[in-house]
Amino acid sequence: MTQTDPDTRPAPTPATDTAVLFNAQCPVCAFEIGHYAAYAGNNALPIRFDDLNCAAGEWGIDTDTAARRLYVLHAGELVSGMPAFRVLWAQMPRYLWLARVTGWPVVRPVTVFTYDRILAPVIYRWHKRRQARLARHS
Repeated sequence: MTQTDPDTRPAPTPATDTAVLFNAQCPVCAFEIGHYAAYAGNNALPIRFDDLNCAAGEWGIDTDTAARRLYVLHAGELVSGMPAFRVLWAQMPRYLWLARVTGWPVVRPVTVFTYDRILAPVIYRWHKRRQARLARHS
């Protein structure tokens, strides 16, 4: 599996070899990716969804690294962050428009910055605080 510079790649065309690694213990992640998984299942889309808490080792990514952002493996390429969302959306007809719009040259840097610098870190910190709170109460 190779990792490419996701900002220079166009959104891929639909294919059958797409897998998503996400944090099912994170309420935000579980809600959003659960929605995509249900859509994929209802439409017989060949997308596999793996909970990082069970499968991160199979991906060659440690659990903490995987919890920091979304990872998608498509056509042998591993992408993460906003580019991973673009790959995932490109596999789902309802969301293809979103993959295209977020890939526009003017929009792409804004979405990447927003995800990398704001959303992913906030969600990750929230996840870590939640884990610590659960560990104290166990």
